[in-house]
Amino acid sequence: MLLACGVVAGPLFIVVALLQVLTRDGFDLSRHPLSLLSLGDLGWVQISNFVVSGLLSVAFAVGLRRVLHPGRAGTWGPLLVGAYGVGLIMGGVFVADPALGFPPGTPQGVPDQLSWHAVLHAIAPPMAFLSLIVACFVFVRRFGVLRQRGWAAYCAATGVALLGIMAWPNEDTVSVQLAIAVVLAWAWVSAIAARLLTGLPGVRASIIRRSGSD
Repeated sequence: MLLACGVVAGPLFIVVALLQVLTRDGFDLSRHPLSLLSLGDLGWVQISNFVVSGLLSVAFAVGLRRVLHPGRAGTWGPLLVGAYGVGLIMGGVFVADPALGFPPGTPQGVPDQLSWHAVLHAIAPPMAFLSLIVACFVFVRRFGVLRQRGWAAYCAATGVALLGIMAWPNEDTVSVQLAIAVVLAWAWVSAIAARLLTGLPGVRASIIRRSGSD
């Protein structure tokens, strides 16, 4: 069940966010980051989306620890995925300030001074993405040892892509870049969780041993 949390967290977040992108008045993904969806009368939807998806990611991290520890990626993998989940929860609890004309009726441009909760919110995305980038490379090593070259390559490609987006944002397309990073990150989380559920080498034996001891 804990591993299944990792499978559903990504699709849940993306579907809920996409529905809001398509229906929220005045929201333009080419200009507005997804975080701004937490503002306005319907802001509670995206706040809940951040928090619930973050909690599911933390639950998935617990599942990772149970099935992988003390093997490779069994210590740092869960910690880093858990930090990713905590970053998502922070992004929901501490909301951004209105900016770029969203919600409708607020000033264009960005605020001259950020509120305390906007400052904490600004910490959340780097924390989440950097944690997941490192987690990708932790799993590169695991899959390499297991001779799962396709999965190792996928983890490396995801980590490099996320790192490139984080390191070289374009001012004109930064909100779109962040949205792409969100999709890449969630796709990786769901893929790893699904791979574990379908029998990553060593996982089934670990589950059987634990079931026997219970």
